[in-house]
Amino acid sequence: MPPATNRLPDYWDTACRYLTESDPVLGKLIASYPEGSLSSHGDAFYTLARAIVGQQISVKAADAVWARLEAHLACVTPGTALAADAEALRGCGLSWRKAEYLHDLATHFADGRLSDDLFGHAGDAEVLARLTAVRGIGRWSAEMFLIFHLMRPDVLPLDDIGLLRAIGVYYGDGQKAGAREARAIAAAWAPWRTVATWYLWRALDPVPVAY
Repeated sequence: MPPATNRLPDYWDTACRYLTESDPVLGKLIASYPEGSLSSHGDAFYTLARAIVGQQISVKAADAVWARLEAHLACVTPGTALAADAEALRGCGLSWRKAEYLHDLATHFADGRLSDDLFGHAGDAEVLARLTAVRGIGRWSAEMFLIFHLMRPDVLPLDDIGLLRAIGVYYGDGQKAGAREARAIAAAWAPWRTVATWYLWRALDPVPVAY
């Protein structure tokens, strides 16, 4: 299990005030969901490894595979992942490809290409570039890491279907918005586009989004 810590962004109230004053639609959504905010928990490797395990399978299936992986490794770390036999990882329910992805992720942490120090100092663009250099991590997964682990305040995940759907519902004709349209609408939300995205996700599903 990852460390049992939760961090709340210190910019949240400032961002909500700004968005409420600058965008009537977001103002109503923010008022509708006064409880909760973005939060970060766990560690970087754990978060990214779990994202890889969960790709293209149901949440229930991902939870089952992850439970078997945790039971086998005892503690999911770069070291235990690198030491694990590929066949054993397959026995936990990982495909050969996902086992390779997990090994590549662990290698990036072990040799220092990825680290908590890097994440603490690098800008969004550098974090995206470093993460998408890992096999099995695309731009969407990297942006989710920026939002939910690093809690960067101004991320706009234009590959996220939920965000595009919400923009279409609340700013358009009800159809999923295109990336260009979404970018234009979201320009007014900067430098708090992460917060706007979180409330639009919340508007589609009252259960707070987690990752």
